Amino acid sequence: MNRLNVKNPSGVTTPFYYYDLELLSRTLGAAAAEAQKRGYVLHYATKANANPTLLKMIFNAGFGADCVSGNEIRRSIECGANPKLITFAGVGKTDAEINLAIDSDIFCFNCESVPELENINALARAKGKIASVAIRINPDIDASTHAHISTGKKENKFGIAAADLDSAMETVKSSKNLKFVALHFHIGSQISDMNVFANLCARIGDFNRIFIERGLPPQHLNAGGGLGVDYSDPDKNPVPDFAAYFRVFEQNLKLRTDQTLHFEPGRSIVAQCGSLISTVQYLKRSGSREFVVLDAGMSDLIRPALYQAHHRIENLSSDKPSAIYDVVGPICESADCFAKDIALPQTRRGDTIALRSAGAYGEVMASRYNLRDLPNTVFSE
Repeated sequence: MNRLNVKNPSGVTTPFYYYDLELLSRTLGAAAAEAQKRGYVLHYATKANANPTLLKMIFNAGFGADCVSGNEIRRSIECGANPKLITFAGVGKTDAEINLAIDSDIFCFNCESVPELENINALARAKGKIASVAIRINPDIDASTHAHISTGKKENKFGIAAADLDSAMETVKSSKNLKFVALHFHIGSQISDMNVFANLCARIGDFNRIFIERGLPPQHLNAGGGLGVDYSDPDKNPVPDFAAYFRVFEQNLKLRTDQTLHFEPGRSIVAQCGSLISTVQYLKRSGSREFVVLDAGMSDLIRPALYQAHHRIENLSSDKPSAIYDVVGPICESADCFAKDIALPQTRRGDTIALRSAGAYGEVMASRYNLRDLPNTVFSE
């Protein structure tokens, strides 16, 4: 088994997020190369990780930004994103956020309701500007992922339902300060079954034809993100198979010659380059359970508590025969548990533990619950 090589020349105390910038660079190169072959446009989903060092690398690689808040727009621009490649999604955009996006001349708003379309039109009119909009459609597709990360079923809050599309189209046509440019879709994340994306292609094709027939031909189609990563064996599969992912769309989605296909990858770009590094504080036995108690907790990495997510856990300090442990954090919550009944090399106080594949929805979701400090960051270069 490969062992994560963590370099910490500055002696930063744990817990900290460790980012392998060489792996991030390889991942960016692989995604960009496969997209460019097909003329696809990539907007990085900033919500996955908004660390400025990572964002600067991502935008320097030519990616646009997919943002879901005004502050994400602001930080993306500060870190080098081209506003003309920024999309703005989210069901509850505030007036202040919309005004910021209009003033920033972003690529487009991914609109999620008819009232939102009406509000953007009114705010753009007050500024004497035209706002480019995409209609986000809820395609009612089950991505077969955890309920908390599913976004494309009709019971989810995201997108405009098929039954409301007539109203949305009429609103766009009658709104003088809106410019319709795209259809947008996003059905969830951590999707490993390529058939799900093939099904999405069929739905995109259906709606594309409907809008063309109704006199609103979209110049752009946006398939969102969702490509999963290998949480079980990150060393075997450090870079997702972008070729297979994009090939599904190439083979299953027919574009008009004047249309461009866009994607919004997030997890697949940054998950594998990040690990949460922690130190064992105590070994504790209770009945038949033996607990490894870390200085990192759910305030540093909430995914296992929130999504019952699996992260590979490695003891970087021990080569001893393995034993079975529950790995937990110090937070005063029973949910503060990273894994149960896992095999680790025999572990002792002071050992260094790595929770792998934590580059996405790790640092960006950290909190100061229990008034704990936020985790530090360390970079490989």
